[in-house]
Amino acid sequence: MLAFIWAEAHNHVIGSKGELPWHLPDDLQFFKRQTSQHQILAGARTYASFKRPLPNRKNLVLTHRNATEFPAEVLVFSTLSEFLQYANEFKNDLIFVVGGSIIFRQLLPYTQFLYRTTIDATVPGDTYMISINYDDFVRQEVIAGAHNEQFPHQFEIFARKTVAKGSPDANKFL
Repeated sequence: MLAFIWAEAHNHVIGSKGELPWHLPDDLQFFKRQTSQHQILAGARTYASFKRPLPNRKNLVLTHRNATEFPAEVLVFSTLSEFLQYANEFKNDLIFVVGGSIIFRQLLPYTQFLYRTTIDATVPGDTYMISINYDDFVRQEVIAGAHNEQFPHQFEIFARKTVAKGSPDANKFL
C-alpha cells in the first residue's frame, strides 16, 4: 500500500532550494515514527536532501539517473511501471512516498493513505505540493503538534474512500 507523507505550509510550499524551509523537530520525529521499519520512496532530488540512506528503512529511489550514483543499499527504479510492479509485491505493507512533487503527482492515483503535516504559516519556497482532491479521502486522525516549535502545526492522516478511477493497477495495491 502506498502512503504519502509530507509537511506543507498554507501556501502549499514543501521545499526551498532542496531543503525544508522550516525547522520542526516534532515533525521530524513524526516522520521518523511513521516511516521507521517501512520502505520509503523518493525522487533523486528528495533523496539527495537526506545526505545518506535513512536508517531503519529500506530506501527506494525513482529516477532516470544511473543506479551506480546511489549507495548499494538503495534500490533504484528507472520507470514508474517498474516501481509499481515492485510495489505490487508488497501490497500488504506500507511504502511511504516522501517526495518530491513529481513523484507525488505520478503516484497519487495509486495512493491509499495521506500523512500530512499542516504548518500554520506562509513561507517562501520553490517546491509546492500537488493539488489533492480531499473529497476522495476521509480524515481519520488529527494530532496537535508541539507548541514550542518554530511554527504551529498539526498532523493529519487520511484514507482513500474508494479505489481511484482511471487507474487500472490501483486495485492491486488494496
